[in-house]
Amino acid sequence: MANKLVDIVYIILFIGLIVFLDFTYLSHDFWIRLIVNILIVLVALVFYILFLNKL
Repeated sequence: MANKLVDIVYIILFIGLIVFLDFTYLSHDFWIRLIVNILIVLVALVFYILFLNKL
């Protein structure tokens, strides 16, 4: 049960990070916004696979 809770909190955290960065810093340039969002998702996946998947 704790593993599911960590997964849910992790997903909500990174969705919040993407939305925050989009509205705060990247609202004017579509391509930079897209690249940054893809990089955030990739970093989140790598971090999840390396550290949180073993909980």
